[in-house]
Amino acid sequence: MEHKEESPITSYDTKHIFSRAELLLGQPVMHRISVARVIIFGVGGVGSWCAESLIRSGIGHLTMVDGDVVVASNINRQLMATTATLGQPKVAVLRERLMQINPEADVRTVCGRFNTETAESFHLQDYDYVIDAIDSLPDKMLLINTVTRLPHTQLYSSMGAARKFDPTRIRIAEFWRVTGDPLARSLRQRFKRGKVFPARKFQCVYSDELLSNQQSALSYEQSEAGAPQPNGTVAHITAIFGNMLASLILKHICEKQ
Repeated sequence: MEHKEESPITSYDTKHIFSRAELLLGQPVMHRISVARVIIFGVGGVGSWCAESLIRSGIGHLTMVDGDVVVASNINRQLMATTATLGQPKVAVLRERLMQINPEADVRTVCGRFNTETAESFHLQDYDYVIDAIDSLPDKMLLINTVTRLPHTQLYSSMGAARKFDPTRIRIAEFWRVTGDPLARSLRQRFKRGKVFPARKFQCVYSDELLSNQQSALSYEQSEAGAPQPNGTVAHITAIFGNMLASLILKHICEKQ
């Protein structure tokens, strides 16, 4: 008897894409998720996983901001980084992937960075949620100070995901209660020196683990990316950081009345 291969499924209905999430959360919550407006600054090891988690959860309006292109050292931990995407803008490659997940999502990209020159152009008051996955300390401080002064925009921030390996040590805490994280400590010191503080509290994803770099890899890393002091990073940590940031948004939406 001749075996007939099944035809591949090529059609879909958006409601089926999110049916399992709706079973867990309910239709009213899924509707609130679909209309929420989110912007992510930095789509590297943390931000890229956060973006995909949000789109797979039903977020219908997402803006991604990052000025970098994919390089070889991104491949071990960044969602859109492959040997086929080397040299391409991170936001463009990631958007292409996200649109394959939900072609009806409104996914916008900015190939640039958030700084003193560009801050006003983002109109952050138009967003419900801001994800901070920025590496640059001055830009990160500016984003934190800007968003915490907006009355209706929630901020969630990633502290350092480098030099970590144990996923059980990843935590969520209010910024001033983050412990054992050098990035959070540096930010707090700079806020105190400048005497300009975040206007309100905000939650962070962090780990109190801090491992040493293995020096054998540093010379190659410096020659490839031009970074003065790269740090070791692995995918399971950055992915958990990103997914936990996404969970904070979803939790906030679920708790809305």
